[in-house]
Amino acid sequence: MSNLAKKLLNKSLRKGRVRAKVSGTDKRPRLSVSISNRHVSAQLINDDTSTTIASSTTVGSKQDGTLTEQATFIGTDIAKKAKKAGIKKVVFDRNGRQYAARLSALAEAARKEGLEV
Repeated sequence: MSNLAKKLLNKSLRKGRVRAKVSGTDKRPRLSVSISNRHVSAQLINDDTSTTIASSTTVGSKQDGTLTEQATFIGTDIAKKAKKAGIKKVVFDRNGRQYAARLSALAEAARKEGLEV
């Protein structure tokens, strides 16, 4: 097994462990974050009805800068959309990523906007 295959397998195992414990409801939806090499995306998901309440992404936007700056922008944007939808508390789904740098920047920006993560 190559090193890349091991990394992908370990990430999928971590993601499964997180998703086994984290589930979104109507009152407290799941904030799922996806970070690629170029873009940052976030969704508010109600797992009871399998629906997306709100989403925000840098794909197709004029947002530029470092990925940490983009994550901060997405954090504030998703928090504003959550407020509009009447959501104050969310469950944070880090998708198997380590809670550091870009991921924590997104969460801190959402907290500053009043979202309880």
